[in-house]
Amino acid sequence: MEITNPWPDGWRLAPLAAAMLLPLCDAPAKAQVRTEPAAIDRAVVAFTGAATGTPGGARAPADPRLQLAACAGPLAVSWHGNTRRSVQVECPGPDTWRVFVAVDGAGGSAASNRPAPPAIKRGDALTIQVRGRGFSVQQQGEAMENGAVGEWIFVRTARKAEALRARIERPGLAVIPAS
Repeated sequence: MEITNPWPDGWRLAPLAAAMLLPLCDAPAKAQVRTEPAAIDRAVVAFTGAATGTPGGARAPADPRLQLAACAGPLAVSWHGNTRRSVQVECPGPDTWRVFVAVDGAGGSAASNRPAPPAIKRGDALTIQVRGRGFSVQQQGEAMENGAVGEWIFVRTARKAEALRARIERPGLAVIPAS
């Protein structure tokens, strides 16, 4: 069996090919910066006021295998839903990500188990903002249902407009993230 060389100049180009392919290798010098799962744990403890594994705190620590992009600013932490059984931890950018951490509500104080008061009530006028990478557009609208900060509710921009889902960011502001 005869082996033919597909390169007419033989292997003289091999060093050039190796130099071109070398940056594609995972070099420790170019390790990417990541958000450590322990940072998520610290943010949840600071938000809930309870240690991981205790009543009112996270049920378990964040998975150490998480590979989350580096966060340029502080982590945004808020309750997810009315029941306060989970916490949303979000990186505002530049590479956004969001994780949800289960919270052990059993044995917590009555205040922590009480649903959050609505930040927006049905029929309230509010600003609806569509937010994407490098842009935001806003328009006045109306809430179609009650909701607390961090919850998703239906909103509409005009009387006959189709209802849209938006997340309440603060009283008077609902955000629709653009993908």
